[in-house]
Amino acid sequence: MNSNLAREGKLVRMLIVDDEPVICEGLRCTIDWAEYGVEVVGEAYDGKEALRQVEEHDVDLLLSDIRMEGMDGMQLAEQLKHKFPKVRVIMISGYEDFTYARQAIRLGVSDYLLKPVDIEELGTVVKGVVDSIRKQEEEGSTQEMELWLSNMARHGIAYGAEVPASLHGAQFRILATQLENFHERFGGMAAEQYKEIQDAWITTLSSSLQLHSLRTVSVFDHENLLITLVVSDVWLDHKVWDELLASSIPSLPGGASLYCGASRFYTDLSDTSDRCAEAHELLLYYVLEGLPILQSEYRDVIGVNRTLPNFDITDMVQNLVSNLFKQNTDEVQLLVESMFRFFREKGFLLSELLNICEELFTLLRQRLRKSGMTELDYGHKVKPDLNIYNSYAGLESIMMEDMKELLLLIDKQGIDKSYWIIEKAKKYMTDHYRADLKASEVAAWLKITPSYFSNIFKQSTGKGFTEYMNEMRIDHAKDLLATTQDKVFEIADKVGYKEYKYFVSVFKLYTGMTPKEYRGLSASQECGQVK
Repeated sequence: MNSNLAREGKLVRMLIVDDEPVICEGLRCTIDWAEYGVEVVGEAYDGKEALRQVEEHDVDLLLSDIRMEGMDGMQLAEQLKHKFPKVRVIMISGYEDFTYARQAIRLGVSDYLLKPVDIEELGTVVKGVVDSIRKQEEEGSTQEMELWLSNMARHGIAYGAEVPASLHGAQFRILATQLENFHERFGGMAAEQYKEIQDAWITTLSSSLQLHSLRTVSVFDHENLLITLVVSDVWLDHKVWDELLASSIPSLPGGASLYCGASRFYTDLSDTSDRCAEAHELLLYYVLEGLPILQSEYRDVIGVNRTLPNFDITDMVQNLVSNLFKQNTDEVQLLVESMFRFFREKGFLLSELLNICEELFTLLRQRLRKSGMTELDYGHKVKPDLNIYNSYAGLESIMMEDMKELLLLIDKQGIDKSYWIIEKAKKYMTDHYRADLKASEVAAWLKITPSYFSNIFKQSTGKGFTEYMNEMRIDHAKDLLATTQDKVFEIADKVGYKEYKYFVSVFKLYTGMTPKEYRGLSASQECGQVK
């Protein structure tokens, strides 16, 4: 989508979605979107209208509220994932709900921001998504079959392995080869020295295959991914192919080891692109068995028998947050080591492991933002390249580097024990909101002075104690008004208001209507949905 625009640095097309027109207008006008490489192409007030405009305007990026009438933000994200998978989504929510965040991440949402949205933070997130769109479009274009074939022809001539003009009756097979433990062994190598290894790689592999009268054309699709077209002018059955390949994957000078993914053989060159993808995918299975050659039959058998246990990512995030704020580097390292030990023992592929790590960092980032850390970069890093970090140890090392950066950032921002005091206070308030709770009582329970509690509570939440309690109680009252037949005075008592008139006045202050008016509106909306 818009690949030429992205490569030329032109504006990314964004749609704003919110069921309140004034919010859409505010988001459109508050930020100079062009400064972030964005053109706002429209506004939509519900999910169905958003889907129509996505198709009409060829949208790249969607900025959406999560709670809307009709099709809400989550349902919209799910529809986009199936119908327009290239569209990126940034979700905005007024609810600090961990479940919402996890669901959004699993639907492919790029980021999840909480209201009230900080304009600078939103700009930073949008810029990160724009950069990611442009980078992905540039990389995606290089994977097109025509470009792959032109590169292959160029390298084939350079290495004396030109494919003849006529290939009638020939058989083909794609090999994808990679250096083992690339990051650990070759990550810091000088360019000239590594070029010598690449030259030896192509020459040695080609010579080994030519011993069996197989011709080759090779191209580096990545510094650690060599794609080789193997050509046989005589018809070979499957068993013979396998025997030839098994004796043809060499070790390189200096003891560097290769492993290989081998596609099935084929006769139509138009299938080359699919066979390249097949061979490359097989490389992911190397970490399970350490076989030098991996073939599609192996993947099919392993895929049928593989069952992966659930990894408790919520518990891991909570433990990491706790130890990051405590600046407990040793414990953070032990947690990372235990996580990767689990992945090894349970046989996770590197791609599966990477997806879990991406989800973990997104949830971790959300939890850190809630604590007041506003200087987090978009994402935690550029997504690690599995051609470079092609081992458990490689991915573990980069994850630990990211954790050390977070430790330094937390130390720099000086977040202290007040975070944990407020977290305990919030839980206590949630458990006791039905009572006539006072700030002094919470302070006493925390064993701190009321003035200190009031000060750090305001700093952490941006709200005074009474305002925070009122918002919590009114939210519960709205839910009871919409879902029960309880009388208004009964609901007032249930949510912690002993005086009916005071409850009504507070409710109207926060919602703009009386409890009875709110109940009537909720009932009419429900009837409308039923119809």
